[in-house]
Amino acid sequence: MASSEQTSDLVQLKVHGVIADPNTDTRIVILKEGDSDNVMLPIWIGTAEGQAIEWALGDTVLQRPMSHDLIRSVAEHLEMKIKRVVVTDVRNNTYYASIYLESRGVERVIDSRPSDAIALALRAKAPIYVTQDVLKRRASGNTELWLDRLDTKNLGKYEV
Repeated sequence: MASSEQTSDLVQLKVHGVIADPNTDTRIVILKEGDSDNVMLPIWIGTAEGQAIEWALGDTVLQRPMSHDLIRSVAEHLEMKIKRVVVTDVRNNTYYASIYLESRGVERVIDSRPSDAIALALRAKAPIYVTQDVLKRRASGNTELWLDRLDTKNLGKYEV
């Protein structure tokens, strides 16, 4: 891992599902730590990005490659491995992520929107992490109220 990123500072999350935000024309990707409801990170994303994540969750094969399929294919052809993605920051309710690539023993970090990083990670079977700092800072009043009202029992792994 990069020197600025310690393993102990990261929490591995899995995509639990994508749901429609009833108040806006957006989607919410729900990241959770295993089956625990203790660590949950909702990230508001666009409708198209939500659809791309849903297709990746369902292993849907499309007639033509999506952008995330293209990126994965280019990386494979260049002998680059998508090692992991990390949700690295949250500022003004906007999340930031990084994609970690490795080629010939050299690791490179690429800035990304979380929705793109997540869609790519799902296609590449790469783990998804979030920093402890992001988990602490994501707890704004609106998010906490929203999380308290979210009924996760009815939110299945692939439910949309």
